[in-house]
Amino acid sequence: MKVSVVTAPYDSGHRDAGFGRGPGAFLAAGLADELARHGHDVAVEDIGAVGDGQGREIATGFAVCAAVAAKVSAGIDAGRFPVVLAGNCLTAAGAVAGERADAIVWFDQHGDLNTPETSAYGFLDGMALAVVLGLCWRPMARAIPGFRPVEPQNCLLADARDLDPDELELLQRLPVMRASCAEAPEKAGRLGAAGIARTHLHVDLDVHDPSALRVNRYARPGGPDPDRLRQAVCGVAASVPVAGLTLTAYDPAFDPGAKVPPVACRLLVDVLAALEKSRC
Repeated sequence: MKVSVVTAPYDSGHRDAGFGRGPGAFLAAGLADELARHGHDVAVEDIGAVGDGQGREIATGFAVCAAVAAKVSAGIDAGRFPVVLAGNCLTAAGAVAGERADAIVWFDQHGDLNTPETSAYGFLDGMALAVVLGLCWRPMARAIPGFRPVEPQNCLLADARDLDPDELELLQRLPVMRASCAEAPEKAGRLGAAGIARTHLHVDLDVHDPSALRVNRYARPGGPDPDRLRQAVCGVAASVPVAGLTLTAYDPAFDPGAKVPPVACRLLVDVLAALEKSRC
């Protein structure tokens, strides 16, 4: 498969800090080489410096999305499947825009469904899925080239176990599907049956059980181990037409044994294999 690996090494407006060190750590651990070893034609592109240089979270976060949208769209035009390695989950809005995705499967221990009205901390990344669904920051999202919000009924939220009260209340009102990790492939199949054409697959790596794999400071108990997550994500890839993938939220500072990059590499290798098989 021809693959475009797009790196967006930003965290809360800052480049190569915190989660923003994750994409570089994956590449340094040989992720692109591992994909090539499995027969993939891999092109790696970084989005470069974006924003106003002042590290403002909101302005830079949406500038990252715009840059990712352009890279993803160009890769698709060149016949490449887009894989975005990002610090923040908000970056998925740029991938969705570049892919013209009409559905999304969101693996995350969090809901990322807060809005400026409900967020207790004003953390932009805690609003990432809400942005993708068109629930907040609408003018900023509209400025992302090609962005169209995903309809809530075309969203599957998988294994979210750390939800704020307002997020729980919102999920009672919205037709967002929810699933455990094990249920995700079957429930994703319902999206395919509904006629969606392009699904974005988002994996926040802190969905893992931190006792098996710790990826950042926000880890909470529960969640799948790497084998179960990989099986679930591959099952989703076999169930719906996947247009692209984001991997986010790895902070190497919380992984002193460098256990996460090999897990991410194997996840990508197996997901791409599942996609190739589903397209045969």
